[in-house]
Amino acid sequence: MNSKVFMVVRILLGLFVLFFGLNKFFHFMDMGDMSAEAGAYFGALSSAKVITLVAIVEIVAGVGLIFNKYGALLALILMSISVNAVLFHATLEPGSIGGALALLVLNVIVLYGYKDSYKSLF
Repeated sequence: MNSKVFMVVRILLGLFVLFFGLNKFFHFMDMGDMSAEAGAYFGALSSAKVITLVAIVEIVAGVGLIFNKYGALLALILMSISVNAVLFHATLEPGSIGGALALLVLNVIVLYGYKDSYKSLF
């Protein structure tokens, strides 16, 4: 992959997760109306402080990807958040799945860009 294209995609992913991670703390973007099931699920995650943990991981990963520090590790960690976001939207909020799919696609591209870093794992 072209290094400049990879850098742009990496920074886009970093800004994406940084923005949504900060939004979980500062609520500067409205989440919109959710179905009853999605609201119950999200409420359970919030009461168990899982959302806070996800926000911290997103913020750390976003900053790391923007500044290219531990990017390969952070892209792997973000993959679990990406898959969970897509599954949440696919099952409970299918009308708003676009952002989650964009997150997953960016994450897969960044993982592919770091493929040389993962060779020692296999």
